[in-house]
Amino acid sequence: MQTIEFSDSPKFQNALSAFCDHTIASGDVTSVVTNVLADVKQRGDRAVLEYTEKFDGAKLSAKAMRVDTAELKAAVKRLAPADRKAIRESIQLVKDFHKKTLPKDWKAKNGQGGVVGERFYPINRVGLYIPGGNVPLVSTVVMTAVLAKLVKCPEIAVCTPPAADGSIAPGMLAALSLCGIEEVYKVGGVQAVGAMAYGTATIPAVDKIFGPGNAFVMEAKRQVLGTVGIDLLPGPSEVMVITDAGANPRHVAADLLAQAEHGSGKEILYLASTSQALISRIEKAIKKQLPECTHAEKCEKVLKERFLAVICKTLSQAAEVANYIAPEHLELQVSDKSIDALTKQITTAGAILQGYMTPTVLGDFTAGPSHTLPTGRAGRFFSGLQATDFLRRSSILRYDAKSLAKAAPVVETFARLEKLDAHGRSLTIRL
Repeated sequence: MQTIEFSDSPKFQNALSAFCDHTIASGDVTSVVTNVLADVKQRGDRAVLEYTEKFDGAKLSAKAMRVDTAELKAAVKRLAPADRKAIRESIQLVKDFHKKTLPKDWKAKNGQGGVVGERFYPINRVGLYIPGGNVPLVSTVVMTAVLAKLVKCPEIAVCTPPAADGSIAPGMLAALSLCGIEEVYKVGGVQAVGAMAYGTATIPAVDKIFGPGNAFVMEAKRQVLGTVGIDLLPGPSEVMVITDAGANPRHVAADLLAQAEHGSGKEILYLASTSQALISRIEKAIKKQLPECTHAEKCEKVLKERFLAVICKTLSQAAEVANYIAPEHLELQVSDKSIDALTKQITTAGAILQGYMTPTVLGDFTAGPSHTLPTGRAGRFFSGLQATDFLRRSSILRYDAKSLAKAAPVVETFARLEKLDAHGRSLTIRL
């Protein structure tokens, strides 16, 4: 763990900036991604299958890439009743939350008498990337697929990396089926992004790609933007915890370890506290809990190399640090009397979890908002995944002769100022 003390000096700002640079893709990542995408674009299925064998150890045929719908349904039946119930409850809570966010079509008359409005409709074909491997993110199925189904996207394709034997985790398949997904491919990594962006003989191209991934997947999404849309840049997991002296060090330690255990080794942990003594107690609690973690070895690496603690004099200073970092998950483990004021100061966090009794895992698995959130300081300009991200919006306008005449002076003025006489004539010729 690296510890620094808040100050207004350039030295502090430079130290904070240098630590946050962990999130920037290296030149090696960029060049690898560029080459793989170009190969997939040129050779399609052949390249996808070769990279699947190279990176995931799974030797598949083109036909075997797609998961049979019968296998999806069978996975649900094999799932333990308690697991089925839990997944269904999470699906319902996520659906309930996002229903409240759906926009409605509208029309109204503007000041010139013309009819204006908006209409919203689902993107025709979307691709969901679901990380798998050692940590199959079953919850990410819910946090993406439920939104796509809610807005009724006509086509939803899912790509997720297979195990070396070519299988997909049964819990993942069951969750996909419970969400109503039928088109699933055993493809992960950069080759999955390339296949969804460019299309292959087996995997038709999509219009927009959604979902989290490692540094290679995020770089691939950056590079295909423009060929297809992307949702945001949800890379390796991050958490920031802001504490006052009243926080329970055991709870803070558990929450930090929960994010460190994702397994990529690229996770980032931030801690900002008004109590240096508490930071010391949190360190001790981490050391005590670490041996109990299944992924202790991977967690230890993150704790050593990618964990920053900032000592602050006030919670306002902690908020300033948070707004620079733009953390994916931000826990405010402070007293109830401080929560509202502190929350108002935060403007860049992906998700804000308020109070001593609200661990990040609630947002990860069940509370309602999608856990697909911006990382790597992208929270400065991206928000967490919403149902509206699966929608297209078109504006509508309709004028008649009377409203057109009212608009004419404004149009003629702009046409003259911009020296675009044909623009002006396209209106006046109608009068």
